[in-house]
Amino acid sequence: MVRAVVCRALGAPETLRLEEFPSRALRPGEVRVAIRAAGLNFPDVLMAAGQYQLKPELPFTPGMEAAGDVTEIGAEARGVAVGDKVIVKMRHGAFTDEAVVTPSQLTPMPSTFDYAEAATYLAGHGTAYHALIDRGRIEPGEVLLVHGAGGGVGLAAVEIGKMLGATVIATASSDEKLAIARARGADHLIRYDREPFRDAVKRITDGRGADVVFDPVGGQVFEDSMRCIAWGARLLVIGFTGGIGSAKTNLLLIKGASVLGVRAGEAVRKNPELGQVRLKALLQWAEEGKLRPNVSHRLPLEDYAKAMRLLLDRKAIGRVALVME
Repeated sequence: MVRAVVCRALGAPETLRLEEFPSRALRPGEVRVAIRAAGLNFPDVLMAAGQYQLKPELPFTPGMEAAGDVTEIGAEARGVAVGDKVIVKMRHGAFTDEAVVTPSQLTPMPSTFDYAEAATYLAGHGTAYHALIDRGRIEPGEVLLVHGAGGGVGLAAVEIGKMLGATVIATASSDEKLAIARARGADHLIRYDREPFRDAVKRITDGRGADVVFDPVGGQVFEDSMRCIAWGARLLVIGFTGGIGSAKTNLLLIKGASVLGVRAGEAVRKNPELGQVRLKALLQWAEEGKLRPNVSHRLPLEDYAKAMRLLLDRKAIGRVALVME
């Protein structure tokens, strides 16, 4: 039997249920993967609540990414072998201990990662890559302001920004989160509750401001970010965990600034070649030991609601994984 977290009615994490199903036979071109770990992302929580742009038909299983072992290969499936350790990419369906997918959804696991790290790598670091490289076009020596630096995508942005030669300013809500950000490369740390971050950024940059703002928070954080940017700044809109912010067009004009939306998954669907370049770089950097997700919590599959609550309550530092063993 296969266990899977099932959303039959939109709502809070506690409305989901862990159910059992028989394994189904493979169709031509399909592959069976024993899932060892699944990564949690904030869109998983939003999707289950009906608040995400992708709204799967009910019932569905949440989860965008997982890692595990190939256990069976159907006729006409090419490029994988039984026993391969793989990352599984999905739009939803990862919160389960077995997945039936196509080879195009599989990526070899970096040899430097365990299953939980592999299951929490591509979504967060892929978003940070797309934001900073494809959209923000960050250059060595520029100042990068990363909001929510204790979260999964925020920490990924800290890592990638530092690797690309930026001076990284990290903001977060606790000393514990900021300590992890520093360990991942942040040059300057700001706690939201100790000093208005826009004042701190001006102080750190001698009044010049940030060249690139990585913002998964939104709301007032986005609006205040426009008041601590340099000429030609790029404000990267990643998400809205703190609400939807409003762009003051006069401030954007005065600073010659740009606001850029970041949708890493949709960008790949529109331009698959872009995704291949990104994937190759991320896997290479992982093998070289330059990037690694910080998995602060590893919980069993049956604790899916508790795991999702860690994201809602902002108690995770980096990533949360469901583990199947």
